[in-house]
Amino acid sequence: MSQGGHSNARVVIAALAGNGLIAIAKFVAAFFSGSIATLAEAIHSVADTANQALLLIGLRRAEKPATVLHPFGHAVESYFWPFIVSMLIFLLGGLFALVEGVRDLLAILGDHAVESHGSPYASYAVLGVSLVFEGMSFRVALGEFRNLQAGRGVWETLMHAKDPTIPVVLAEDSAAMFGLAIAFFAVLASHLTGWHGFDAIGSALIGILLAAIAFFLAKRTHSLLIGEAITEADRQAVEAAALSVEGVERVTQLLSMHLGPTNVILAMKVGFDDRFGLHEIEEAINDLEDRIRTVLPHMRYIFVEPDSRYTIELDEARPSELPQPRRRKNRSGGQ
Repeated sequence: MSQGGHSNARVVIAALAGNGLIAIAKFVAAFFSGSIATLAEAIHSVADTANQALLLIGLRRAEKPATVLHPFGHAVESYFWPFIVSMLIFLLGGLFALVEGVRDLLAILGDHAVESHGSPYASYAVLGVSLVFEGMSFRVALGEFRNLQAGRGVWETLMHAKDPTIPVVLAEDSAAMFGLAIAFFAVLASHLTGWHGFDAIGSALIGILLAAIAFFLAKRTHSLLIGEAITEADRQAVEAAALSVEGVERVTQLLSMHLGPTNVILAMKVGFDDRFGLHEIEEAINDLEDRIRTVLPHMRYIFVEPDSRYTIELDEARPSELPQPRRRKNRSGGQ
């Protein structure tokens, strides 16, 4: 696994371990307290645990080598699985919490019997401990997210980062911390007032929060899944590397698509010195590819086509009119 993959895996494993233990504790607390908000948080933690497992699957599968059927490799797996994760957050976490909260609230408002509530102290203890563990996981994810920022703002990084794994984990941990706070105050309000509608409202609010997070993640990962171009900074670096090659006069077209965070298809139309012959153009293209990969190693697949105007001129010219190869200087400066 690549260095970036190891870093991502460390964050995901930390979140997986924390969420698994927290889910068990929340279910125990929900059983003894009867709190629907705590139960919603338990389901939320189950969804998060499943999500981390899916993210690990995506990281592993993305490293599989290219095959005849998939000649560009499997890097797109790192976009597919986070998209599935966003769907699970919505279905397992958001919808359950929202439906259960609304159902209980309607029952309370209609003076219908709801499940009896036990002692809230189990919820207080578990929610407090869960907040500590979620905070630890959040700290790990935040550290990696800051490395991902590279001087950009938070929103810009979320919207333009080509690696969704860290933003997904960070969004999940943020939602978990806000959800725990909502559940805690919902249980507290129900305890102090004796009206369990606050508990139901807390569950509904957690559902809305998770649905909003899921919508954002689905929208972002969907954009990556269908193919995004390289960033403007990468584009400028590609053009600068190309124009530094001897004989390259212009870049007339540049198309790109991220297959994964570190796997990019780059297609270019390049205008060369009209005096260059076929072999010199081939050498220049090889030099161009080497320079781009030196600066931007994630440009895995580079396709360069000579500028169309130059190609037409070659096709229409008579053999005697074709540009003759120019003798190039060797490294020592001789002819």
